[in-house]
Amino acid sequence: MASIIKLLRILADPSRLRLLLLLEKEELSVAELQEILVMGQSTISTHLSQLKTAGLVEDRRTGKNNLYRLKPSAANPILENLLRQAQQEIPEASRDQLAAQGVLKKRQDKMRSFFDSVAGRLGRDYVPGKSWKSMAEALLRLMPPLVIADLGTGEGAFALMLAQQAAKVIAVDTSARMIEVGREQAQKHGIQNVEFRLGDMEGVPIEDGSVDLVLFSQSLHHALHPERAILEAWRILKPGGRILVLDLLQHRFEEARELYADEWLGFGEAELELMLHKAGFSGVRAAVVHKEPESPNFQTLLASGSKSGLPSPVQG
Repeated sequence: MASIIKLLRILADPSRLRLLLLLEKEELSVAELQEILVMGQSTISTHLSQLKTAGLVEDRRTGKNNLYRLKPSAANPILENLLRQAQQEIPEASRDQLAAQGVLKKRQDKMRSFFDSVAGRLGRDYVPGKSWKSMAEALLRLMPPLVIADLGTGEGAFALMLAQQAAKVIAVDTSARMIEVGREQAQKHGIQNVEFRLGDMEGVPIEDGSVDLVLFSQSLHHALHPERAILEAWRILKPGGRILVLDLLQHRFEEARELYADEWLGFGEAELELMLHKAGFSGVRAAVVHKEPESPNFQTLLASGSKSGLPSPVQG
């Protein structure tokens, strides 16, 4: 990080403070920052370049854009105190946060619109990593009868299959149309122990400590904040309950963002294990369980862990 004198000089500009207040909470692109701050692209890019040089922000490439965020290693009491003071003194700060919520909602709406558009035919279209082999690998680890939460259930194909042996399945999805299709399928096949609920993976409409197993089947890479979704899994699990994550191994098929509304291009084994450990899960393990023979040769990652009786270290 820059010396204290250079740091104070950088932070003396209210616009740069507004940027840091936003990037402290969310990863945002230049275009999104333009919309929030109502500033020109060149102005924002200049400020971001100065903040990067000072070691305060970092970026990562996602599709055609770079997403910027406050650099974790930049966090220190001096900077935190300055940002809290700036939050109080800069008149635009509160409006910026509201505008940021609107920008994030647009991201979610784009994803939700995609799934609404393919509801009813998703099973007939190709979905990366959604293979029967990987699903079977997960089923081998189940100990029925269980109360299962299927988060990001889509049309509920996996939830309906699990219901054959589960005590109850709670299927949650952010797409109202997907939920409607799932309910129609459950009724058509006379399956009564599946309950479809409309909700987000990062704010699950399920009571604390009420399920035995939480399942993410090719859904976690659609979460804006995967860590928050995993923390929600911890919250709703009973002590001793388990989490299973079926997702794509990290890849470089950028077209997936547009074709399948993917927020993340999969996860690394160590990355996913770390997220589970940070949420408080024990006995964590992750491994590749399937590789597709056709290009781009997606690989399916299966991760699992158990909830101890102790509170999550992240939640406190």
